Amino acid sequence: MEEKKWWIVVGGIRRLGLALAQQLAEKHRLVLTSSKAPDIEGLSGLSIRTDTRLLHWDADDPGLASRMMTDLEALKGEEIVLQGAILVAGTFPFSPLGAWNESNLQETWRVNLTFPFLAIQSLAPHLAEGSCIQIMLDTCIHRPLLNRLPYSCAKSGLAALVTGLACLLAPKIRVVGHAIGTMLPDETSPVGFLENQTLLKHIGTPEELCKAVLYADASPSMTGEILTLDGGSRWR
Repeated sequence: MEEKKWWIVVGGIRRLGLALAQQLAEKHRLVLTSSKAPDIEGLSGLSIRTDTRLLHWDADDPGLASRMMTDLEALKGEEIVLQGAILVAGTFPFSPLGAWNESNLQETWRVNLTFPFLAIQSLAPHLAEGSCIQIMLDTCIHRPLLNRLPYSCAKSGLAALVTGLACLLAPKIRVVGHAIGTMLPDETSPVGFLENQTLLKHIGTPEELCKAVLYADASPSMTGEILTLDGGSRWR
């Protein structure tokens, strides 16, 4: 029986990150990070095994870069070899024109842009040859969200990072982005309205995203690409 690979899911303990981790846990051993102190008891629905690791990586931590390196060295000390990395962490702030100020812009970009940059910089030297870094983007890179322009700009910056990193890390590491539409809307969201904003009248699911992630991982000639899963909403 083939040994399960170790993957790290940055932002893997909340909402979409957790839902994706639940899909991956059956076939992979996981390192999950959270902006809050991880709580195993709070991870309902995820099969936590003795080989699962939980890390506390907070974008607001002034010593974040040092903490990341210390944690990754500790994993190495346990002879854990990371063979895949998925970055899901981020926020989705409502920020219309007129509401922008230095503080909320810095917050949006710190969580959605600076944090992923630092995480990838720390992770890259610790990934096995042939690994794939997969970055969760948003379909707003194709069609900016007018009431969330700072967020859209941050995701567009990450989209540029996909291509740049693919060049910097080749041939050892591959890099793939996923521009996703609505997934896991909250209970107050009008699902019917959201579906009607897509060509296919369908919003995505964590199961569909997991299939795309596994496809990218199993495609050794794919790098620098951004896969879009938005039901065609960018063409509306």
